[in-house]
Amino acid sequence: MDRVALRGLKARGHHGVFPKEREEGQTFIVDLVLGLDTRAAAADDDLAKTVHYGIVAEEVVAVVAGDPVDLIETLAERIAQTCLKHEGVQEVEVCVHKPDAPITVPFDDVTVTIIRSRV
Repeated sequence: MDRVALRGLKARGHHGVFPKEREEGQTFIVDLVLGLDTRAAAADDDLAKTVHYGIVAEEVVAVVAGDPVDLIETLAERIAQTCLKHEGVQEVEVCVHKPDAPITVPFDDVTVTIIRSRV
């Protein structure tokens, strides 16, 4: 299976279990790896035979900016399901970063990574 990766998609969302997170929001960063067969697209040089990653990026940002959830695990699942709606995408790896998570000790990042497929 071939891979198309999008790294560092950024959007402001209001996800989290604490009222301050819901009210003020914060930046979330998403990395995606889409699994699909790109041979037909490459052979014919045809965008219609692969995934349009620009559209995927816009849809993912809309999910992050959309309806709030408590957990980034839930957000990752919503993003994965959005990606799998694209016909050629057979598998997706989603990593959601929450670099401004409300943690009381120094840290660089919090991430949740999931892998989902059509099977």
